[in-house]
Amino acid sequence: MKNTRNFCIIAHIDHGKSTLADRLLHKTGTISDRDLQEQTLDDMDIERERGITIKSHAIQMKHSADGEEYILNLIDTPGHVDFSYEVSRSIAACEGALLIVDASQGIEAQTISNLYLAIEHDLEIIPILNKMDLDSANPEEVTDQIVDLIGCSPDDVIPASGKTGMGVDEILHAIIHRIKAPVGDPNGQLQAMVFDSVYNSFRGIIAYYRIMNGRLKKGDRIKFINTEREYYADEIGVLGMGLIPRTMLEAGNVGYIITGVKDAKEIKVGDTLTLSNDPCKTAIKGFEDVKPMVFAGIYPVDTEEYEELRSSMEKLQLNDASLVFEPESSAALGFGFRCGFLGMLHMEIIQERLEREFAMTVITTVPNVSYKAYVKNGTMIELHNPSDMPNPSSMDYIEEPYIVAQIISKSEYVGAVMTLCIEKRGELKNQVYLTSNRVELTFEMPLGEVVFDFYDKLKTVSRGYASFDYFTADYRKSDLVKLDIMLNGDPVDALSALIHKDHAFDLGKRICLKLKQLIPRQQFMIALQASIGAKIIARETITAVRKDVTAKCYGGDISRKRKLLEKQKKGKKRMRQVGRIEVPQEAFLAVLKLND
Repeated sequence: MKNTRNFCIIAHIDHGKSTLADRLLHKTGTISDRDLQEQTLDDMDIERERGITIKSHAIQMKHSADGEEYILNLIDTPGHVDFSYEVSRSIAACEGALLIVDASQGIEAQTISNLYLAIEHDLEIIPILNKMDLDSANPEEVTDQIVDLIGCSPDDVIPASGKTGMGVDEILHAIIHRIKAPVGDPNGQLQAMVFDSVYNSFRGIIAYYRIMNGRLKKGDRIKFINTEREYYADEIGVLGMGLIPRTMLEAGNVGYIITGVKDAKEIKVGDTLTLSNDPCKTAIKGFEDVKPMVFAGIYPVDTEEYEELRSSMEKLQLNDASLVFEPESSAALGFGFRCGFLGMLHMEIIQERLEREFAMTVITTVPNVSYKAYVKNGTMIELHNPSDMPNPSSMDYIEEPYIVAQIISKSEYVGAVMTLCIEKRGELKNQVYLTSNRVELTFEMPLGEVVFDFYDKLKTVSRGYASFDYFTADYRKSDLVKLDIMLNGDPVDALSALIHKDHAFDLGKRICLKLKQLIPRQQFMIALQASIGAKIIARETITAVRKDVTAKCYGGDISRKRKLLEKQKKGKKRMRQVGRIEVPQEAFLAVLKLND
């Protein structure tokens, strides 16, 4: 145990975590020159295409120093705010963290957020100044920012470059000498925390864990404390570039276990693993339960694929424990699932992974957040879906979730950022100049306003310089109304939204105009209406596709033409009563792109 080091890499998105991890793997000989590629640990196509890490990746490296061999267990973590749950799980399995800061961009909002998570778990922080090879690097100023933030000495900050390999030896030296060895009793009762799991179609569920106390041998009968299920450890081992089997692992180590379990519900991330014949007395306090921020419905395009979609989502949940879902049905879309996501990027990635990894074609409804509705008799109803909203006559008031948003931007963009936040009903709470040209703004604003396009707009107004991080504050009373979209008088529940009264008229009008462009013309006229309760606030009409029935009628009295037109009119009226309107997938997502 004294020669084992468990550490993770934390940073803001695009500060070079995965590139630096590649250099560490290469330097320690974990990966050969032939196998080395950009973002080696990112094994999903989406991660490579977008250049972002979505999943935490654990890997074991061996490194010799001072005549001894050390085992280094590295966990590379995502940087985007939507995947902060992955970071919290990785931090719970480590004793130290490499805090990477881009020498050209300086400290960003997510850097601070992840750093606080690491400090709460009492991790040893090793600050690293990355991308030193760039011409725009500003090492003196960024070093001062790091010193102010974590209170270290300027000599503790390691200058490095993931691209050129500069500083990698110093980083390995710091990992060995500054991060504490894991503590635990190898002779005690087995106590291991499951921090991740993946599904393999041949071998079932592979769980990753960190052993806190005791030993685990191949063939042991093990028990998961939360689910109270017992299995045999068919195979155990450590995580290299592939799975490396071992006959025994003991306290301080990170490894994997295969038990042949095929059912996704039987292994939960955060559970404690112990031996059946000598179980530990207490479960390890893992990490906090995930709190979804954004809710949306996911429905199969073909209703017969409902069960297939369920099993796909259960397998995906193993790999991404922050995905929460429950069955629901919609009058417009049939049977599907109500899903909770940590943010809009998370929602987009889940939809893309369902399509790529499981070949599922799905429709995603308009995302919204959860509200609390209080009825006049005092009971509280939690609303995840606008269609759950009680009758306005019986309702007392609605509360919506508020967040505290931290935005770090260049000082020249402060005015534009403030205007955007105030448009989104935000209140400025604090303004701090971190340096002469970098400002941290703190706003309190409704989460519902941030859900749609806030992050994209923020990047636009600040030309990509502003960084954004948020955490939930509380629920506050608000003047919200339910906006219904109706096609020929029938409400389409998948397009309903809960919205602030001041924005309802404008939004209703814009949705109707957008739908008019997207819904194809039919043989009959379609009335598009936006309503609040019984009050129609906007209307657009999609005209019918008409055949010129009077073309064959030439000469004679006008009454002959009128007779043909009247006959056509009756047919169109009858068609309107029985005709079904096909709403394309783009129409459900139109609300997100109203400003395009």
